Amino acid sequence: MKPIKKEDLSQDVFDLYDDYAHNRMDRRKFVDRLSKYAVGGLTLPALMSFLMPDYQQKIQVKKDDPRLVSDFVTYNAPNGGGDIKGLLSRPKNATGKLPGIVVVHENRGLNPHIEDVGRRAALADFISLAPDALTPLGGYPGNDDDGRTLQRQRDRNEMLEDFIAAFEYLKNHENCDGNVGVVGFCFGGWISNMMAVNIPDLKAAVPFYGTQPSAEETAKIKAPLLLHYAELDKRVNAGWPNYEAALKTNDKEYEAFIYNGVNHGFHNDTTPRYDEAAAKLAWKRTIDFFNKKLR
Repeated sequence: MKPIKKEDLSQDVFDLYDDYAHNRMDRRKFVDRLSKYAVGGLTLPALMSFLMPDYQQKIQVKKDDPRLVSDFVTYNAPNGGGDIKGLLSRPKNATGKLPGIVVVHENRGLNPHIEDVGRRAALADFISLAPDALTPLGGYPGNDDDGRTLQRQRDRNEMLEDFIAAFEYLKNHENCDGNVGVVGFCFGGWISNMMAVNIPDLKAAVPFYGTQPSAEETAKIKAPLLLHYAELDKRVNAGWPNYEAALKTNDKEYEAFIYNGVNHGFHNDTTPRYDEAAAKLAWKRTIDFFNKKLR
């Protein structure tokens, strides 16, 4: 059987996967509905394998990359989950203190992809902290299905407090110069927006396809924002017009990009929703923005 290419699949397949990945259907229903697309020599196992994340082959910056110092640390989130584990990464040959970036995972805990993103941020000459909000439940369990199940057991506002505490930990770290921003994806995009609402001295926030705060919450934002959206992500994009109106009404500093023809999750290179051109452009814009706002 010839290899599957994402351009050969209906957009309905990606919408179906989005529903599954965001807990709007369980695995059994997902497999059942996906089976109708297993036609023309395309088997259901092959289709499932194609859609699921490939963490082992897609890591861009290895755990033992000699250019980095990257280790797990534990910090305290007294208003959240208590002691939280996170991956702290920085350039090995850095001279002096560096600006910091909190890297916020999706709705399944600190999986290998988000660890990788944390290391990518460090290679851009920042000190990064990628927390695991599943720490109180034992941490990321090794697969995304169980990770999503665990994350549903936590209150999202308590998890927000975990990441606010990560900001404080990083801001006061001996290798950080006190200028800290945040980048987050999906659930982490919402966290990034809400950190901007709740932390007056946050220096920059970069939500990737994150749901939006209310107009009242938006009025509290102090940090400049760089917002990334996917054109085909109708669910999240539905909240953008009201968010943009509130940003304008309150004279907030922001820049937003909607990437044409791509799906929610386009930056995540472990699934076929990944779009290389959009992902590289969005990441370049992100690092440029942090260099401008944190240095």
